Amino acid sequence: MARAIWSGSLSFGLINVPVQMFSAVRDVDFHFRQLHGKDGAPIETRRFCSQEDKEVPYDAIVHGYDLDGEQVVLTDEDLAAVAPRKTRTIDIEAFVDVADVDPIHFDHPYWLAPSGDTEGTRRAYQLLLEAMRSEERAALGRFVMRSKEYLVLIRPRDERLSLTTLLFHDEIRPAKGVPAGGKKPSKEQLDGAVKLIEAMAADWEPGEYRDRYRARLREVVKSKKQGKRIKPPEREKEPAPVPDLMAALEKSLQEAQGRGGGRRGAARDDLDGLSREELYERAQEAGVEGRSQMSKKELVEALR
Repeated sequence: MARAIWSGSLSFGLINVPVQMFSAVRDVDFHFRQLHGKDGAPIETRRFCSQEDKEVPYDAIVHGYDLDGEQVVLTDEDLAAVAPRKTRTIDIEAFVDVADVDPIHFDHPYWLAPSGDTEGTRRAYQLLLEAMRSEERAALGRFVMRSKEYLVLIRPRDERLSLTTLLFHDEIRPAKGVPAGGKKPSKEQLDGAVKLIEAMAADWEPGEYRDRYRARLREVVKSKKQGKRIKPPEREKEPAPVPDLMAALEKSLQEAQGRGGGRRGAARDDLDGLSREELYERAQEAGVEGRSQMSKKELVEALR
């Protein structure tokens, strides 16, 4: 059973809906402890004063901020003076069209569930859910969690309300200053690129995409546990610049059409044309042992 990380109420107009919040993601990464290679003892982190060269207790540490070349020192009390007022309410400020919210603002997803089993709570929760779904609107609101105020987007999903924290406008880096492309392509080049995109089109199936690095890392951990020596993979050559764009488009289109188009037809293509990561993924699906230590050539031979 998932555990709520926040509870309070969702407020819109004069209506308050008691809710509890759950994280919508789970941490499946590998987490390593730092150990001394000589004896395997855990490494401790300590704070030392660079001037006195002695350890400093946590309660003696203050906060410094560089403002116009001058170091401004702030205490915990100074920071507490401007901390947001702690409330247990998500205040809805407006309802917006979901399509108008640029995904670049999305930060972290959560679930909102009704808090409590009373009929009134569940009825108010369902009312907001159905109303937002019928109008195809999302709610913009604010709330405070762990001494920080968040801007959030609330929308219906899977018969529940989901909440996504948003980045504020000034947190988004402007595109100005980021290099853009060159001159516009010719009609022939554009048509060729469009055909290639159509040939590679596929339905979005999240379950078909896995973290290949994590899979390889799991194999390495298992191999080390068994006392095996880890063989570093061959370094792949960087792709050469494209001398003839149209020739590259035509060849890519032929290969995509030969595979049947999109990800679904990838299983029928030539193994030699796949990257080591793609070969490793297939080896994992086929249950090839020792795949984490194989080179690209060895993976091709094992799969064949």
